[in-house]
Amino acid sequence: MSGYFIVRCEYFNESEYKAYAKLAADAVKEFNGEFLITGKGSQNQKESGTLPKTVVVKFDSYEDALSCYQCSAYEKALNFIENSSDRDFVIVEGLS
Repeated sequence: MSGYFIVRCEYFNESEYKAYAKLAADAVKEFNGEFLITGKGSQNQKESGTLPKTVVVKFDSYEDALSCYQCSAYEKALNFIENSSDRDFVIVEGLS
């Protein structure tokens, strides 16, 4: 079964976000992840949605998604946004 990062987010420091994004993209690539949504397109928020950006990353398996999140490269990326972001981050298993 495929695995996904689904992230709703807002970043408050552009330089820290850019450093995070570079390292996070490298970690995703290492685990053969594919960015499906990067938050650069149109978004129409409904119901209680308050975070302005949505990111979705697909992995070959749920285990790959978990491993990516737990790898040292992604942990290093997270250090850049620890105090300058608001995020709702889930890792989910797909249907196929």
